[in-house]
Amino acid sequence: MSKVVDLSLLIEDNMPAHKLFQRPVITTHMSHESSKALGLGVPGDAMTFQTNFIAMLDHVGTHVDAFRHVKPDGAPIDEMPLEMFMGKAVCFDLTHIPDLGEITVEDMEKAEAASGVKVDGHIVLLCTGFHKRNYPSLDSVWKNPLLTAEATQWLYDRGSKMQGVEGPSTDKPSDNIFAQHRLCRELGMSHWEWLVNLEELVGKGEFQFFGVPLKFKGGSGSPVRAFAVLN
Repeated sequence: MSKVVDLSLLIEDNMPAHKLFQRPVITTHMSHESSKALGLGVPGDAMTFQTNFIAMLDHVGTHVDAFRHVKPDGAPIDEMPLEMFMGKAVCFDLTHIPDLGEITVEDMEKAEAASGVKVDGHIVLLCTGFHKRNYPSLDSVWKNPLLTAEATQWLYDRGSKMQGVEGPSTDKPSDNIFAQHRLCRELGMSHWEWLVNLEELVGKGEFQFFGVPLKFKGGSGSPVRAFAVLN
C-alpha cells in the first residue's frame, strides 16, 4: 500500500515569511454565529457557515516559484505546464549542512550515491534538517543554507529542472547576490521553497512528488499542498 507524506507548512496568520516579504493576514470573515442573522435554512434547522479572509503574497508558506518571479518575460504560474509540478523524485540527505552553509557539487554527488538513485530528470528535494532546527523562530527566515550555482548546474546537467528546499529560499539570506535564483533564471529551472518533513523521505529511493500551484492569472508563484507518494 502506498504511503502519502505531507510536505506542506501549515499556513497561519502572521507566520514567518521571506526577509523581503510581508507576513500573511488570515482572519474569520463570517462565523457560524454571525451567519445566523442571514436566516438561511429552515425553522429549527438553520444553515450557518464560516468563511475566512486571506491576504497574502503568492510566496508564503510552502510555495513554488514561477519563471515570471525572476524573469520579466518569464511565464507566469498560470502558463507553466502542470507536468512541471509533479513526477519522479528523490530526497538527498544533506543533514550535515549547517545553517547558512553551502550545498556543493561534492555534497550532491555523495548524497546521490547514498540515495541509490541516479538523477535522470528527477525532481530533487534537499533535506538539511533546517526546518526542524529553526521553525517557527525568526532563525527560519535568516539562516537557511545556500544551494550553490555549481550544484544547481549539476542538477541541470542531469535533466533535473525542479528542486525543493526547506526554508524560505534556495539562496542564503545573509547576502543579496541571489546566485541560485539568477542561474535558475538563465537555465529555465525553478523550485519549491519551505518544504517540511523531508526527513521522512531520506533513504526511501525514488518516489512520486506533487506540488501543484493555484492558477493565479499572471502569478509570480503560488502556495502549494506538496506531498510525496511512497510505494
